[in-house]
Amino acid sequence: MKNKAIFIAATGQHVGKTTLCLGIYSGILKRLKNVGFIKPVGQHHIQTEDGTLVDKDAAIFHKRFGLTTPWKVMSPIIIPRGFTRGYLDHVFALSDLKSTIQSAFDTIQKACNFTLVEGTGHVGVGSIIDLNNADVAKLLNIEIVIIASGGLGSSIDKLALNIALCERVGVKVRGVILNKVRSDKQEMILKYYKKALKKWDIPLIGCVPYLDFLSQPTMKDFEFLFNTELISGHQHHYRHFRHVRLVAGSIETYQKEMVPNELVITPASREKIILATLHQHEKYASRGDDYEGGLILTGKHKLSDKVLKLLEKIDIPIIYAPVDSYEAMEKITSYKTKIRIHDIEKINQAIEHVEKYIEIDQLL
Repeated sequence: MKNKAIFIAATGQHVGKTTLCLGIYSGILKRLKNVGFIKPVGQHHIQTEDGTLVDKDAAIFHKRFGLTTPWKVMSPIIIPRGFTRGYLDHVFALSDLKSTIQSAFDTIQKACNFTLVEGTGHVGVGSIIDLNNADVAKLLNIEIVIIASGGLGSSIDKLALNIALCERVGVKVRGVILNKVRSDKQEMILKYYKKALKKWDIPLIGCVPYLDFLSQPTMKDFEFLFNTELISGHQHHYRHFRHVRLVAGSIETYQKEMVPNELVITPASREKIILATLHQHEKYASRGDDYEGGLILTGKHKLSDKVLKLLEKIDIPIIYAPVDSYEAMEKITSYKTKIRIHDIEKINQAIEHVEKYIEIDQLL
């Protein structure tokens, strides 16, 4: 391999590419000094303080690992709304896009001993602008590691499609990493996945078990999901919950079953439920503990001024979502959480978990 770098792609959305990249980067950093990071093509971006658009994953790595690489080098190409239409209308030239990526990569290569290149989605993402992950890896002359979801049949099916595109473009697949593997099936998956990979002569270089915490949404996620903002508890945007509970029954039943670190979903009209929750928090606070709960209040019936004033004074993350409770629960159940730049607890947990299950030396 000409370049000291590796390209990380996945077989699809929600496979955990960014989560694994955090662990991989940390693992490499423990073996090599001065490791670079680049996200050549970014779909989801944020705006920095100086107004620069940068891929959200590049921003996470920049903050977590204290990287000093300029934004335009870490995140050279951003695909905002309308970009693909502009490309097809010849507003943007492929040669210019390739030159921008190559220049950014060369800058990092000169300054670093090794570079982790994070792709976008599955191997074919970006094909509409002729810069899918395989194309970019080919441009940069580096090999690809593909992250696949834990399982056998459907996982191998998706992997086959991604490998086929790599072969067509002429990019070597260095290895495969399995993510979110059920612990009770890990031994079986390891045995048979390795057998399945033999037909491509590709090694399995990691098998990462599913960790529930990494899939737990935070109040910040719920703000985004319901397009709303916290009423109270503003310092708890990134609180996670071990329990999520829809409360539609009696106040007596609710009080008997209350547990700490629980997100309660209940109609805004259920004032007794709300007040009981507030009382529980106050009881814990009086003895120096934190109940660590949260509330999502639902329905068309808005909060009374009396209750709203109480909520604004209490240290509990609470949002109001103008949907019924069952719809709210359905949305929460199907929601796929993503790691956010300020979710320090989740980022650190991801690194600690992932590092243990990937053969970093084999990857290098």
